[in-house]
Amino acid sequence: MFLAKVIGHVVSTKKDPAMKGQRLLVLRPQVVDPENPGQLRDGSNTVVAVDRLGAGTGEMVLFCSGSSARQTDGMKQLPVDAAVIGIVDTVDVLGQQLYKDKPGA
Repeated sequence: MFLAKVIGHVVSTKKDPAMKGQRLLVLRPQVVDPENPGQLRDGSNTVVAVDRLGAGTGEMVLFCSGSSARQTDGMKQLPVDAAVIGIVDTVDVLGQQLYKDKPGA
């Protein structure tokens, strides 16, 4: 599993029929900054992931990739490599809170 921030979404009108109705998000993975372990920083890549939870832009999510992405309900037959599996409430590292979801968001 990995942490990521939702930075956008993808719309694709022409796609594999199995992907019809699947919501696609653009994710920016987050890593603990090795120079300052009290903060998260953007990873160097982006990921497109299927989202069945309704995550929004700016939210922090958990995602998995590879064959693990197809282990969630209803995903076994889909041609996906990444799936959002959780919307994050808080992230604590070394006793310090690095992320807290905005109340009511």
